[in-house]
Amino acid sequence: MPSGCTYDERWHELANSGQNIHGEADFISGFKPASVLDAGCGTGRVAIELVQRGIECVGIDLDHQMLATASRKAPTINWVEADLKEFNLGRTFDVAVLAGNVMIFVLPGSEGLVIDRVNNHLHAGGLFVAGFSLDTGGIALGEYDALMNQMGLSPAGRWSTWQRDPFTGGPYAVSAHRKT
Repeated sequence: MPSGCTYDERWHELANSGQNIHGEADFISGFKPASVLDAGCGTGRVAIELVQRGIECVGIDLDHQMLATASRKAPTINWVEADLKEFNLGRTFDVAVLAGNVMIFVLPGSEGLVIDRVNNHLHAGGLFVAGFSLDTGGIALGEYDALMNQMGLSPAGRWSTWQRDPFTGGPYAVSAHRKT
């Protein structure tokens, strides 16, 4: 994982080149949530953009350096340093988003624990959204979907990009599951 500064510099360069770096926030905003849990928030790019759009957001990550960068950029957002497989914020959200390949960065074999913890932070009817690469040797979509089903999360859509391009296979998937 790149350091907080290097990671942020990459996104800054993309924005300066004219690219839209807020595909995840655009995607999540389309569901009109009042509250979002940004699980694996890194330096806060998604959470900060969501808050700027008027959506209450809490960011959680295990990486102290990335959270320090997020806190410097947006000190009024609630940034929580915790492991995604063990955290408890004592509240629920309309949407939980795991952007930036979070599911392939968690410890192999802990994916079910992460999904369970995040799911426990969703309102009934809440949406669990994750986008991740499929060609890295990380969790496969079949395994991911089986874990979601075991946790009581029903498929609500799958796309190949955060811009909602149809999923027809390929190296990346954005999956939405609804808590029943």
